[in-house]
Amino acid sequence: MLKLITDTSCLYSKEEAKKMGFVVNPLSITINQKTYHEFEEINAHEFVELINEGAQAKTSQPAIGEIIDSIEANVNDEIILLTMADGLSGTYQTCLSAASHFDNAKIHVVNSKTLCGPHQYLVEMILQMIKDNHNIQDILAKINQKIETIESFLLPADFDYLKRGGRCTPLAAALGGLLKIQPIVVQTKDGKRLDKFATCRSYELAIKKLISHYEGKLNNHILYISHAFCLDKAEKAKLMFENKFKNLEIKILDLSCAFIAQGGPECVAIQSVAK
Repeated sequence: MLKLITDTSCLYSKEEAKKMGFVVNPLSITINQKTYHEFEEINAHEFVELINEGAQAKTSQPAIGEIIDSIEANVNDEIILLTMADGLSGTYQTCLSAASHFDNAKIHVVNSKTLCGPHQYLVEMILQMIKDNHNIQDILAKINQKIETIESFLLPADFDYLKRGGRCTPLAAALGGLLKIQPIVVQTKDGKRLDKFATCRSYELAIKKLISHYEGKLNNHILYISHAFCLDKAEKAKLMFENKFKNLEIKILDLSCAFIAQGGPECVAIQSVAK
């Protein structure tokens, strides 16, 4: 039997994952020297309230002990251990280390090279393939094929969050000193960093820039628009993309604490993956 284990970069909680038939290990947030599992011990509303009160947050990957425990609970199954992007998190390396503790288990550690919307898509695709009795070789080949089609962009409202997190290149970080612009950062092809894509005078012009980038590219894709408490901005982007790409499937998602900590409140992520 095949079993999927992943992390909350897929934006599913432990409870949701259990109902859907897979296992999720939560990312963690440390605020005022106290650490919380996202979705389990703190929700995004509570997190943003603390941020608005002046607290600074640090994020961390699932502890290796938690990953080992989740493998141990499913050690009799063949396991796909799907992680968020290596480089943006140490989860992939930690999962490799955790898997090395099990000499005889069949464990396939996969670096998704992504996060959030496309990560959720990969989870749902894997679950469907398991349900349809695909073998592990077919599933792994399909995962790697889909990973190569993913593009991810972030439109931060407060660039200081990205600078503090250290996940953007120095060139991109330099944009933080500019005023009254809407930066767009892009996840590098290897998935490990965020880099400068463009700077625009407004959010609307930034969305138009992305629409121009995607012209001719969204033939059979899903577009994910994820946001940090700015549904109005997400819906505006959705409408603008719908007006240009008539048959495009678009999903709006709420970002979790870990990604709000990195992108900041009111950030918007635009991500695409081929179906």
